[in-house]
Amino acid sequence: MATPPASSRTPSAWSGLVPALKDSGSVGLGAFPMGVAFGVLVAHSGLAWWWASVFSGLIYAGSLEFLFLGLVLTTAPLTQIALTAFLVNFRHVFYALSFPLHRVRGRAAKAYSTFALSDEAYVVTAGEAAQTFAGRRVLWLQALIHLYWAGGATAGALLGSFVPAHITGLEFAVTALFTVLAIDAFRARRDIPTPLLALVCALVARSVLPGHMLLAAFVLFAAGLLTRHALVRKKAGPHA
Repeated sequence: MATPPASSRTPSAWSGLVPALKDSGSVGLGAFPMGVAFGVLVAHSGLAWWWASVFSGLIYAGSLEFLFLGLVLTTAPLTQIALTAFLVNFRHVFYALSFPLHRVRGRAAKAYSTFALSDEAYVVTAGEAAQTFAGRRVLWLQALIHLYWAGGATAGALLGSFVPAHITGLEFAVTALFTVLAIDAFRARRDIPTPLLALVCALVARSVLPGHMLLAAFVLFAAGLLTRHALVRKKAGPHA
C-alpha cells in the first residue's frame, strides 16, 4: 500500500512538543520558581502540601492563587472570593480577542486551551513569530507552562518545611515575573506610549483612590487604551 503524502497525514498527538519546549523555556524559568514560592507559602500556611497541587492544577491563575490562599485562610465569604477572581482575571477577556484558540482542534483541546490561557502563554503567542504556530504547538505550549507552574508549586510545598518561615519576599515572585514579561514585550515592540500610560494611570489611582488603587488603575488604563485605539483609527481614516 502506498504511503500517503506528508501533507495528508494526520498529525501525531506529540507533534509540536519539541518546538513548544523551546517556546516555553524562557517563561518556564519564571513560572517554575514562582510556583515554588507559592508552594512554600502553602506549606507555611499550615495546609497539607497537596493543596498546592490542587490550587495550581485546578485554579491555575497565578496571582489569584496567592490571593486565594489568603482568602481561604481567613474563611472569606464566597461572594468576596468570586468578586476577587473576577477582578483579577478580567484581563483574560481581552486576551481571548487575539489568542489563537481557533487553531486548536477538538472540543476537549479547546476547553483545556481556554482554561490554560495564562499571561505567559499569551505573551509567547502574541509575538509576530507565533502567527504561524500550529494548534498542537499552542496546546503543548500551554500544557508545558501549566506543568512548570504546578510542578514548581508541588516541589515548593514538599520542600517548604526546609525553608525558614521568616523569609520574606516570596509573595513578590508574581510581580517580578510580570515585570520581566513587560520588559520583554517592550523590547519586542518598543511601544513607549503604553508603559507611560500605565504609569500615569497608576500614579493617578494612587493619589485619588489609594484604597482601591489596583481597580482604579485597571479602569483608567482600559479607558486610556480604548481612547488611544479610537484616535489611531480615526487618524488612519476609513480605509485603514
